[in-house]
Amino acid sequence: MGQRAPRHGETRRNVLNTPVMVKVGCAIVGAAIAITIAVSHFSPAAAQPRELQRRLESATRIECTFSTFAMGTWDGAQAQAAVQPAQLTATFHDIDVDEGSAEAGSNYGDSFISVRYTTGYLHFMQMRSSGPLYVTTVFAQESTDGRMKAVHTRHEYTPTMLTGFTSRPEMYVGDCAVT
Repeated sequence: MGQRAPRHGETRRNVLNTPVMVKVGCAIVGAAIAITIAVSHFSPAAAQPRELQRRLESATRIECTFSTFAMGTWDGAQAQAAVQPAQLTATFHDIDVDEGSAEAGSNYGDSFISVRYTTGYLHFMQMRSSGPLYVTTVFAQESTDGRMKAVHTRHEYTPTMLTGFTSRPEMYVGDCAVT
């Protein structure tokens, strides 16, 4: 592209700020952004989350294991948390993302739960008739061997703590397999 010669009283800087040169500069910046986006969308690292997203979006059964546990409580008005190892499993089946429903398996039988998929997150929400809320989220992020990172929370509080039963808010961290 040629540049026009400066007119009387114009500097070279003024010539470069003409509308044509501004458009050329915008086109170059736009092309650089488009190339960056295209390269990131076709890279193997970017392809993995999209594949995991597709697996989550079409899942009909998910089996989870959680190995780390944090329990919250209060000492008077002071909030506290304790972290320790855990062995918790959760199974969700008959998942229908379009209908927003699934069944959660447990030692006490299956229970109907709500499901919601949003870009890269599959949420399971279970509200028990006795009041507690359980939420499990599976992320479209691989942990190991095709399994996906997940978190399970229990929003529950009872005055008396019993071993083996949820009596305080709990959070479990682990991973899930789409089976």
